[in-house]
Amino acid sequence: MKIEDALRKAKSHGLDLVEVAPTAVPPVCRIVDYGKFRYDLAKQEKDKKTNAGKVKEIKFRVNIDQHDYLTKLRHAEDFLDKNNKVKIYLQFRGREMAHKELGMLLMARVRTDLQTMAHVDMDPKLIGRAISMTLSPLPASKRKRKFLESDVQTTSDEESHENDDF
Repeated sequence: MKIEDALRKAKSHGLDLVEVAPTAVPPVCRIVDYGKFRYDLAKQEKDKKTNAGKVKEIKFRVNIDQHDYLTKLRHAEDFLDKNNKVKIYLQFRGREMAHKELGMLLMARVRTDLQTMAHVDMDPKLIGRAISMTLSPLPASKRKRKFLESDVQTTSDEESHENDDF
């Protein structure tokens, strides 16, 4: 359709002619209310920015091994680095409930290990057979990662060379 015809048709309906895809060949235009069109675009932009509100969950057990602990902390740092909130969840099974203080100690350890990346939204709280805690990322300028993949590999390489002496 020619531009003059499209403009005439838009004016007859009391609407505006808006170019939607200027890079297309030929350019694509729509007959819409320009105010409503701008409102919808602003709403779409706002929806894109709210993506940072996701909550990721990491589950621990009381008798977790050191390597597994470090792996889970690396994942937590990754989530926090991507502006996601992290819910730390520690589950008790069977007789582990008799030693709730061990769970609280582990949660305190997680809290101190991640303090360079996040701040605590919800303190560790016992709910049923589990303890949960929520962390939010610090501003990007204040974050400092402690548990990087390369650090773990270099320490394991050093340990393997120490055992070669026998």
